[in-house]
Amino acid sequence: MQTPNGPGVDSNADSVNPTNDARHASNVGDPLTESQAEFWYLVECQGCKELAHSLKMIHDLALYHSDVPCDTAEKSALFDVNLLVEGFQRMAGKV
Repeated sequence: MQTPNGPGVDSNADSVNPTNDARHASNVGDPLTESQAEFWYLVECQGCKELAHSLKMIHDLALYHSDVPCDTAEKSALFDVNLLVEGFQRMAGKV
């Protein structure tokens, strides 16, 4: 996502999270840790479609219905939330 004044909010320099790509992700062949397995169990119990809907609602409320100004950190955080929305939508088979 490009901003009018330079690099995109998803660039590493402006990110709330230092790494904005999947290169730091766990190796697919590695077994899940106990906390990762518990997290995925909660995701499956809640449902990807429902999580995507909830996160999208929070994203849209923060972006479109808030009087709080969004600086670079906030824009980066909203971008991260949107990445989760898109991932959960794909997992639910919506996209």
